[in-house]
Amino acid sequence: MKKIFYGDPHKSGSSSIPLSKAVRAGDFVYVSGQTANDGKGGIIIGNIEDQTNLIMANISKILEETGCGIDDIIKTTVWISDARDFHRFNNTYAKHFRDNKPARSTTVCDLVVDAKIEIEAIAYKPLKD
Repeated sequence: MKKIFYGDPHKSGSSSIPLSKAVRAGDFVYVSGQTANDGKGGIIIGNIEDQTNLIMANISKILEETGCGIDDIIKTTVWISDARDFHRFNNTYAKHFRDNKPARSTTVCDLVVDAKIEIEAIAYKPLKD
């Protein structure tokens, strides 16, 4: 199976994070967990809705690089830092998946960086020969 690794734009302050933003393994694309990165190594200041929307936009951009789109997502894993944000997160998330909703796991935990939420995604789109 052919594997394609997509570059690492991730920074935490002045440090690089040793990961690929996505990896295509055959017909599957694995997108690393995304936080509401401001593009400068920090997290945007905003509510759960703002952070969720930015993360989904970033996941969409990453998927475009791999030849996929939001509609190709089959599974997401979500970590939120405050259970009280779940309902607001869920309403915002739902707007990104109107028709075919992916399988999803959601849990509450402390996040490594000062973020309210992190989302990773798995997409499926067969490679063309």
